[in-house]
Amino acid sequence: MDIIEKLNWRYATKRFDENRKLSDEKLNTVLEALRLSPTSYGLQAMKFVVVEDKALREELKKHAWNQPQVTEASHLIVLCREATLSEGDVDLFGDNIAKTRELEREAIAEYMGMIKNSLANLDEDSKGQWLARQVYIALGNLLTVCAVEEIDACPMEGFDPAAFDEILKLEEQGLNSVLVVPIGYRSTEDGYQNLAKVRKPLEEVIIRK
Repeated sequence: MDIIEKLNWRYATKRFDENRKLSDEKLNTVLEALRLSPTSYGLQAMKFVVVEDKALREELKKHAWNQPQVTEASHLIVLCREATLSEGDVDLFGDNIAKTRELEREAIAEYMGMIKNSLANLDEDSKGQWLARQVYIALGNLLTVCAVEEIDACPMEGFDPAAFDEILKLEEQGLNSVLVVPIGYRSTEDGYQNLAKVRKPLEEVIIRK
């Protein structure tokens, strides 16, 4: 299948085959795709929690409207944003740039200053919304890569972030959950896979100037 065929193949999977698990190679491809996702300034102010423990997932399911995907899928990924972002975090980012590209710190001083000034102009609420939007960029990357690899996925906002944060001890790690994505392989019992994909025609969503 080409990329368009695979995007048509994918859908928000509602029931997963509990007996089919992603290979380590497939899982690593998904996780590497998340790591390589674009982010504003390249800051990567997010982390991804991979939940495999059955008991933990059963507990999380209670706070996700008991949706079966949480426990049936091969893996459960919780996409998280940093709870906040400080100048120290920007400095660490600068260190990584300098080390990776073998640059003197002074060579990127202006860029670091620009980032710090931009963040200083955001109040905490605006900064939180901006950080959450970065996670949605990663989600798009994740869903596309899953489609290419013929891995089923279901992006979920239907969960209690505060409960997930508490159960996974995310606040202790300076994180807030934003999205939940079960990944694995669709069950033959999931009738949604047989439904035609409903989208507006191209001419209704594309504007050419």
